[in-house]
Amino acid sequence: MTIASQVKQTLASLKGIHAGLQQLALTSQDETAQRTFHEAMLATEEIIAELKDRVGRLEFEEPQYHGK
Repeated sequence: MTIASQVKQTLASLKGIHAGLQQLALTSQDETAQRTFHEAMLATEEIIAELKDRVGRLEFEEPQYHGK
């Protein structure tokens, strides 16, 4: 497995985690839990943005990774 495919797989997993945290933040009855889930969701958004940027750099630097 190439580095690019590993980064893309990690990105996909993190998007799933983000969606789960978002759902938990919306459905939790406890205000503290809602806030905690929301904060974790925001943290994942930052990491997702960084990983998307990294994928773009990998594809630019290594054309064989483009679109795979």
